[in-house]
This record gives sequence, C-alpha cells and structure tokens, in this order.
Amino acid sequence: MQGKILQEFLRQPESKARKAARSVSLAGFLFAFWLALSGHYTATLITIGAGCAILAALAAVRMGAADSEGHPVHLLGRALTYYPWLVREIAKSAWGVSKLILDPRLPISPTMTVVTASQKTTSAIATYGNSITLTPGTITVGVEGNELTVHALTREGADDLEAGAMDARVSRFEGA
Repeated sequence: MQGKILQEFLRQPESKARKAARSVSLAGFLFAFWLALSGHYTATLITIGAGCAILAALAAVRMGAADSEGHPVHLLGRALTYYPWLVREIAKSAWGVSKLILDPRLPISPTMTVVTASQKTTSAIATYGNSITLTPGTITVGVEGNELTVHALTREGADDLEAGAMDARVSRFEGA
C-alpha cells in the first residue's frame, strides 16, 4: 500500500515549493560533500564552496537533473538500512570467494543464470544489477528490460540470487 502511494506521489508533477525544497536540499548536499572533501575551512573558501554548490544546484535544476531520480532525497531513510545490509552481503561473499580460492581443489562451478527484477524504475533495476556486481562471485553481464543475465562463480551463488532475497531488498529500497 505504501509503495503505491509513493509511486503515485512520484508520478505527480512537483509543486514549485517541492522543487525549491529539492533544489535547496541538493545545494546543501553538494556543499556538505565539498566540505568533506576540501579539508579547508577558512571564511573565503567556505563562501566560495557555498557559492559553487548553489550554482551547481541551479545548473542541475535548469538541466532537469534535480528531480526525484537525479536527487533521490526521499530514499535517504531506506538507504540507512539498505547500504549496511549490502556491505554485510559483500563481506559474506568476499569471505566465501576467499575460501574457494584458498581451497586446493578450487571447487568452482561457473554458472550463467537469468534473474527477473521486480523493480518498477530503471534506476532501481540498475541498483539491483550493480548490487549483484558488487557482491564478489557474481557479475551482471547483461540487462534486457527487467531480465538480468548474471554470471556466478558457483551454483550456490546463482541459487541465492534466484531465491530473490536481494531483489526483494532492492524493491523495499525503491519503495515498491
């Protein structure tokens, strides 16, 4: 139910107030990113950084890139649960691949499989494909519509993908 409400909300044209809030949010994120990377906190440099962040946000608005897909601030809460989960999955996979490499018999069983993405947006399908690729032992080698062709180092890795846990997690991240 909540996913349908969010999808309907995202389909509606944004009000001027909402566009302005998204633009201010984008400028704030850009400025915070600049501060984190800069390491210099003099009044002059902070003023220049703020000005550049505002100009970059205005340019993004003018290009139409500061929409809900270009600056998905509405996903911030879900990102706080998705990314730690993804890091844990990457660590578990890296451990499994390391054990395979260190085994003298090297018990790999390379497998190609096709998984269906249940996500509704292209950016969420891309997130799913990238999440698969980030996980050691699997790589997304092709995408056609919502079908992802995946190479897995082991049959168990392919089975895990086919079980759909990662797909469901990305769908929850998307809000579907």
